[in-house]
Amino acid sequence: MFSIGELSKRTKVKVPTIRYYEEQGLLNAPERTEGNQRRYDAKGLERLSFIKHARDLGFSIEAISELIELQDHPDRSCQAATDIAVLQLSAVRTKIKRLRALEKELLRISKGCDGEGVTEDCYVLASLANHDLCEQDHSLRSD
Repeated sequence: MFSIGELSKRTKVKVPTIRYYEEQGLLNAPERTEGNQRRYDAKGLERLSFIKHARDLGFSIEAISELIELQDHPDRSCQAATDIAVLQLSAVRTKIKRLRALEKELLRISKGCDGEGVTEDCYVLASLANHDLCEQDHSLRSD
């Protein structure tokens, strides 16, 4: 049995995050000692490691919940898990494409100023103030 602190050390997941995962239903509520301290078993450690790895790969809480549901029913087809992974891959590829556009625009903007002048004439500052000076849409945000 592991305390929440030990679980945190073993998985490198912060204690408040562990509590959050419990609140979200991703991690089962642990047993409690007479002193009301959480005690996690090996299954809790495995589940938290699964959640952390999925989060590291960028899966949303909702997707992880679906994956856990699938994991809890070993007789089901794994197609749903594959579909979730493919959807995440697509999202990552979209982000990479947008980040490459952002990189290209930042490179262009930074080369537009040699740093020798004054801020009044700085191309970097002018570009940030006027999106029309950009060569392409590179927004990472949708708002």
